Amino acid sequence: MIRAYKFRLRPTVRQCQALAEMLRDHCSLYNGALQERRDAYRHASKTSITYRQQSAQLKEIRTFAPESQGRWSFSSQQATLRRLDKAFQAFFRRVKAGAKPGYPRFRGAMWFDTVEFPKDGDGCRWGSTPHDPVTRVRLQGVGHVRVHQHRPVKGRVKTVSVKREGRQWYVILSCDNVAAEPLPATGAVTGIDMGVTHFLTTSEGAHVENPRHGKRNADALTEAQRALKAFPRQQRESRSARHRRAVEKVARLHRKVRRQRLDHAHKAALALVRSYDQIAHERLNVANMVRAPKPKPDLETPGAFLPNKAALKAGLNRTILDAGWGVFLGVLTQKAESAARVLIPVDPRNTSRTCPKCGHIDAKNRDGERFQCTSCWHIDHADRVGARNIALRAGLALPDVA
Repeated sequence: MIRAYKFRLRPTVRQCQALAEMLRDHCSLYNGALQERRDAYRHASKTSITYRQQSAQLKEIRTFAPESQGRWSFSSQQATLRRLDKAFQAFFRRVKAGAKPGYPRFRGAMWFDTVEFPKDGDGCRWGSTPHDPVTRVRLQGVGHVRVHQHRPVKGRVKTVSVKREGRQWYVILSCDNVAAEPLPATGAVTGIDMGVTHFLTTSEGAHVENPRHGKRNADALTEAQRALKAFPRQQRESRSARHRRAVEKVARLHRKVRRQRLDHAHKAALALVRSYDQIAHERLNVANMVRAPKPKPDLETPGAFLPNKAALKAGLNRTILDAGWGVFLGVLTQKAESAARVLIPVDPRNTSRTCPKCGHIDAKNRDGERFQCTSCWHIDHADRVGARNIALRAGLALPDVA
C-alpha cells in the first residue's frame, strides 16, 4: 500500500531564503508556461502546446537563466510543467462533460506553495546524512535541511515534496510497498450515520459529538478578517508590516481550524477501526450536498425572484463543511486499509426515513432527532435508525430491534 508522511522542516535563515526563491522560480516557470499556451491558442493558427514541447525547452531556459531556473532540479521543473498539463487536462474534461470549465489561472507569489521532486535521489535525497543522528533531506540548490522526524518512515520513498504553510516549511514523502498492519479481529460490525448535531452515530446508538471547530473559532476569525479588510488590496511587495501581520493572522487561524478538524477525524476513525471488523457508511457526495439552491424567477414580475431559502441553506452548508465529512471518510478509508478492516459504502437515500422494524418508508417517520414509525409506531433516535439501516443495507448482521 501507499502511505504519505509529513514532517516539519527546520531550515536555517539562508535555507529559508533559498526555499522561498525556489518556490518563486517554480511559480514563474508555471506562469510562463501558462502564458505560452494561452498565446499559442489565441494565434490565428489555434496552436496547442503540449507538455512534451514545453519540457523540451527546459534546457534552453536553464541555460538562459543559470542564476534562477538553472539552480533547481530539472526533474522538479518537469513536475511543475506536468502540474500545469494536468490542470489543462481537467479543464478540457470539464468542457466535454458540460460542467463549469474553470480555465487554469496564473498563480501569485503566495498561491504557489509546493514543489515536487518525482524521484528520491534525483534533485533530492531523503536521509542524506545517515551518519548524523539528526534526520536531514538534501534539496538541490538549498542544501541539507534538518527534519523534525517524529515517527519512522516505512516502505520505499518514491517522491519528495516541499510545502510552505505560512512561515513554516514541511517535507511530504510518498512511500510505496508499505506493509499493512492488521489489527486483531473483534468480531464486531457496525453502521455509522453522519450528522451535524452528532458527528456520527453507530448502529449501537453511541454518539460522537460534533466539535464544531469552525464555529468555535468564528469570532476570532471574524475579528482577524475585519482587521485585514481595513487594508487596501495591493501587491505583496507593497504591503506594510502591519498588513503582512494581518494576512498571517488570518492564515494562521484557518490553518489551526484545518488541523483541529483533521486531528478529530484521525481520532474518530482510529476508534472505529480498533473496535469493528466491518464498518458500513453512507456514500456521500458532499459537493452536491453543499450546493446553493437555484434562483426561482417570479413569472408574474419580470426581473424579480421568489424566496428560495438560500440563507437557510447557506447556514446548513457551513455546518456540513465545518463537520468535515469528506476529510473523515478519507482518513477512515486509509486506516481501514492499513488495519485490514472492511469498509462498505451504501446508498444513503431514505436511511433515516425507513423503519428498521417493519421497513415502512415515510418522510413523517422522522421529526428532528425523534423517529416514530407511522405504521408500527416503533420509536427510536433518528440517527441510530439511520445507522442501523446503513448496516442492514450493507448486509451486516445486527441484533433485532428492541
